[in-house]
Amino acid sequence: MQEIRDAILAEELDALAGLDVPDHYRGVTVHADEVEMFAGIPTREKDPRKSLHLDEVPTPELGPGEAIVAVMASAINYNTVWTSIFEPMPTFTFLRRYGRTSELAKRHDLPYHVVGSDLAGVVLRTGPGVTRWKPGDRVVAHCLSVELESPDGHDDTMLDPEQRIWGFETNFGGLAELALVKANQLLPKPAHLTWEEAACPGLVNSTAYRQLVSRHGAGMKQGDTVLIWGASGGLGSYATQYALNGGAIPVCVVSSPQKAEICRRMGAELIIDRSAEGYRFWKDERTPDPQEWKRFGARIRELTDGEDPDIVFEHPGRETFGASVYVTRRGGTIVTCASTSGYEHTYDNRYLWMNLKRIVGSHFANYRESYEANRLIDKGFIHPTLSKVYPLAETGQAALDVHSNSHQGKVGVLALAPREGLGVTDPEKRERHLEAINRFRGV
Repeated sequence: MQEIRDAILAEELDALAGLDVPDHYRGVTVHADEVEMFAGIPTREKDPRKSLHLDEVPTPELGPGEAIVAVMASAINYNTVWTSIFEPMPTFTFLRRYGRTSELAKRHDLPYHVVGSDLAGVVLRTGPGVTRWKPGDRVVAHCLSVELESPDGHDDTMLDPEQRIWGFETNFGGLAELALVKANQLLPKPAHLTWEEAACPGLVNSTAYRQLVSRHGAGMKQGDTVLIWGASGGLGSYATQYALNGGAIPVCVVSSPQKAEICRRMGAELIIDRSAEGYRFWKDERTPDPQEWKRFGARIRELTDGEDPDIVFEHPGRETFGASVYVTRRGGTIVTCASTSGYEHTYDNRYLWMNLKRIVGSHFANYRESYEANRLIDKGFIHPTLSKVYPLAETGQAALDVHSNSHQGKVGVLALAPREGLGVTDPEKRERHLEAINRFRGV
């Protein structure tokens, strides 16, 4: 592994094809024999530092259409948090189900799960049938894993019945020194970004693109008013950028003055600090408060000169969904994913059906959408929202930051990269975008 690291750091990428792939590597795992460790503990009190382990694991066999990547950096997503607290179910259920589909898929059904759905790194090996990528290529990976043996996925690959999220519903993810991916997950690494910056947009950037911009999501157009929950967070920070970049009018909902300031740095002007204004959309655990929905809607109209949102970018779920349905304009769209505050949504259907609103479910992105989202990063129209970086050995703390919502933007993790700031091959482009790249750093 040290030889691989040294070759990459020395920019001797042509030498990688001649180096042996190690038979073991370090990866961040959860263990099947620990899935009950948080039994009876409230969700918010479950600590990822106790369940995420840094283990030496065997390198998986390389199959047709696959690649092994030397991971320089990765990042934390909510799916790693869910994996680490074994909610809503242990991911070993996914691995067992996948393992039953083929002999090749059996590799994924193990008593440990190497997690992580983002990476930036360098291709080490490609399997039979791979022609687009070769050892030494600098890459990032999107997290869509599909088989495409069914006709269902050939109009939109997200509809493939064997669609999975790599590193969450498959094994050998990106929070590790090596990762196993399907070659059609790979995309060119933006040359102006460091390894840790390039690793952080993947999942959330593609998710926001499909959810907000794509015809499969809200199909945002110029002039649309877009309400964005958690507008400075891992997902919302990209939605805010897409709204601004696409000529829409974002209304950013945040939970602190610091997060409001980040939205202003991105160029947003209409901001609601829900903590400062005291919004409480539930009277108690079981009873929503429609009066708070109405107060919230009135506040939005104050900011927008009387306009209701054309689109509500929903991902908190249970806590906010009733308010989202209420405030959306007549004929507007609530586009939803993730449900980080709970999956069981409560809303008053009268506000949906009588006002001809629609709810659109959105999940990650297909290959084309991921490519377009990455292209916009490469062009400098959308920027990473990296705020903090941890070493691989402290992945548990990084996941806790996200679980407790004490982070801004994205939290990165260094794998083979020995320090931050490495991997830039186009310093001139970087200099042009440096202020935007660093907007979230140290906040």
